[in-house]
Amino acid sequence: MCAAGDLPESAAGGHGGTDPAFSALLEDSAEDLYDNAPCGYVSTLLDGTIAKINATLLRWLGRDRDAVVGRMSFPDLLTVGGRMYYETHFAPLLHMQGELGGVALELKAADGTRLPVLLTSTVKTGADGQAQLIRISVFDARDRRRYEQELLRAREQAERERDRVQQLARTLQQTLLPPALPAVPGMDVAAYYHPASLDQVGGDFYDLFPLSGDTWGFFLGDVSGKGENAAVVTSLIRYTLRGAAVYDPDPTSVLGHLNTVLYQAYQGEFPRFCTVVYGSIRLDGDGAVMTLAGGGHTPALIFRAGGTSSLLHLHGGQLVGALPQARFVAGEVRLGPGDAVLLYTDGLTEARTGVDAWYSEEDLREDLAGLAPATASAVIGAVSELLDRLGDGVEDDTALLALSVRPPEGRGT
Repeated sequence: MCAAGDLPESAAGGHGGTDPAFSALLEDSAEDLYDNAPCGYVSTLLDGTIAKINATLLRWLGRDRDAVVGRMSFPDLLTVGGRMYYETHFAPLLHMQGELGGVALELKAADGTRLPVLLTSTVKTGADGQAQLIRISVFDARDRRRYEQELLRAREQAERERDRVQQLARTLQQTLLPPALPAVPGMDVAAYYHPASLDQVGGDFYDLFPLSGDTWGFFLGDVSGKGENAAVVTSLIRYTLRGAAVYDPDPTSVLGHLNTVLYQAYQGEFPRFCTVVYGSIRLDGDGAVMTLAGGGHTPALIFRAGGTSSLLHLHGGQLVGALPQARFVAGEVRLGPGDAVLLYTDGLTEARTGVDAWYSEEDLREDLAGLAPATASAVIGAVSELLDRLGDGVEDDTALLALSVRPPEGRGT
């Protein structure tokens, strides 16, 4: 409250009081503030009959004061749905709690239009604590409604755009992987792709294809980076590996040819390289001989029919495409009836299992030890379940490819 010295000279009385004209101005301003406030005010009797209403709310509703005060109840100003909510929820809660705020309803104007509002209400009590009146403040929520509708439209548009991006990513990803693995006589084969993100195309890849005679070529790898640039490199790698294998099926020669292509094509502002394992497999008697060459890739996991498992490390193999003359290391493994091999990318073995803990190749071998002996489909099924258990810890895409030699009784083509 202002002191007399803070008032205008014309308003200060000569005897320390307040000028009557200024008092009248204050009183008039208070009434004007109520009647022409930026929000609506309405007071009702306990049965809802309107006892007082300000000009602001009357203007919003397009109604005359004489037609409202004492003649209408507040629920009469609401839409049908709003009236039901008022009578079943708003009024009972208000009588129980004595106040209620932030309730969104709609008022019905005289011309039938709807006015979205927010209501805040309190119960006025007398000296004896008995309820006398209900006071309601009405806030125009049209701007808020428009804002919410714009937000909703923006969200729906963003969701449609995200769905479109995800569909494009899925479609592009499918073009980078074989639609189905071919049937290999005497063997079972299976593959799986686990995307870490639905919005981006990953750089993991695999393939299986026939070579001459009873020999089959296969590969699995991971391109650096993600998105459309990685997809372009992945496509180049797939076709290069297939073409190189036809020209010279020796695994180290195939990787050497790929290294030359990648190094020459992607040196500059955006260098690209990959880790990859390329191999060939051919049936030999009741088993198969597999030759693998590795370029900085994770070790293959071998399952033996006798119940053991081991990691096949190809130490010394270098990244493909990073150096003009990279070194690649090959190894040969004989698979007997009931044996299986699993190839995988490092999205699996670099999954986070704690704050400073990651899944490893040894963890994988231990978790799958109970599978041996196993078929290719059983191995892929077990690893896909493992990826699901690791959940959000899998932060990179994971590609899986498994091959197994059928026992003699199941060697149909």
